[in-house]
Amino acid sequence: MGETITFWVLAVVSVGAALGMIFSRKAVYSALLLGGVMLCLAVLYAVQEAPFLAAVQIIVYTGAIMMLFLFVLMLVGVDSADSLVETLRGQRVWAGLAGIGFAVLVILAIGNALFVPEPAGLAAATEQAGGNVQALARLVFTRYVFAFEVTSALLITAALGAMVLAHRERLEPKATQKDMARARFAEGDPSPLPAPGTYARNNAIDMPALLPDGSVSELSVNRHIARYDVERGHLPDDPKLAEALKHAVEEEPVTERSHRHEQASSQETDSQAEVTK
Repeated sequence: MGETITFWVLAVVSVGAALGMIFSRKAVYSALLLGGVMLCLAVLYAVQEAPFLAAVQIIVYTGAIMMLFLFVLMLVGVDSADSLVETLRGQRVWAGLAGIGFAVLVILAIGNALFVPEPAGLAAATEQAGGNVQALARLVFTRYVFAFEVTSALLITAALGAMVLAHRERLEPKATQKDMARARFAEGDPSPLPAPGTYARNNAIDMPALLPDGSVSELSVNRHIARYDVERGHLPDDPKLAEALKHAVEEEPVTERSHRHEQASSQETDSQAEVTK
């Protein structure tokens, strides 16, 4: 009963993740959903008393091949646009033939599962070999040794290709911290770099910082300093920054603004009283 419930739950999750992988517009999301499908397969292998396949599914496919996919995606760029120009002639034809061949294999596999006699079970199938691992080893290194070697060569080639694409020849020695500090002093800007998340244009605290998307961060400006600049007309030449300072003053809370006006009026009254005396 528990095996049946596990199968149907994981079947729904894996099929949903597979559909999300196909229809997702972002390559990173597709890769993560593919990892979810692989984890579901690993649990199904473990439920079917195939611990070796479950461990290989997690360690090799989810841990190694998925990391290779993500590495290539990050190397190429997740925001790069897809090229609609065919660099290989006839690739659509070959892709169609490959799709037809895959569909035939799926139909044969389903027919074989539906019309075969009663299955003997995993324990009976591996009893003669002495266990699950021994039976897999015998099949891999005898009957399927050619496919195993071709797959290993393909994975090694993919790893070497990713290393070659990521390798960059350094034309000059790497700058040390002392060299970078000297360069900052030589350029007349010895101040430290801005904190992560903002891009400051200068070192003045009355100038707004820029968010990673290029917009102005009004929260990075003190309202009192912004009000002082607005009242005295000390606004920057950039209209975007000037508008941000004005908006920061306009967004000042009403209670604080009324309290400030009361203080100003009381100070003015005190000064008039002193003059009268």
